[in-house]
Amino acid sequence: QVQLVESGGGLVQPGGSRRLSCATSGFTFSSAAMMWYRQAPGKERELVATIYTGSDTAYADSVTGRFTISRDNAENTVYLQMNSLKPEDTAVYYCRGIVRGTIYWGKGTLITVSS
Repeated sequence: QVQLVESGGGLVQPGGSRRLSCATSGFTFSSAAMMWYRQAPGKERELVATIYTGSDTAYADSVTGRFTISRDNAENTVYLQMNSLKPEDTAVYYCRGIVRGTIYWGKGTLITVSS
């Protein structure tokens, strides 16, 4: 019954922008800290951005100033706005939620940054 469904992946040119969405259901979204992770080919999964229940945010150094995480509690959805994309941003992006000690993962969406 718990679902986290990412959307918005695709091919983007270097310097371009893309917005990812993660629509959730089956848990109390407003009480959950939400995160975006990514995993590039041959690399470990890394934390990209976090948004807490009070809407404070945190970012990896590699994306600070380019990416923005936000949430819409009325829609149970978390977003990742990605600007000035670089080839090294190419990865599968995963949505993650933590609530009451339980971790939930989405299945991921692929962003490819290439000309």
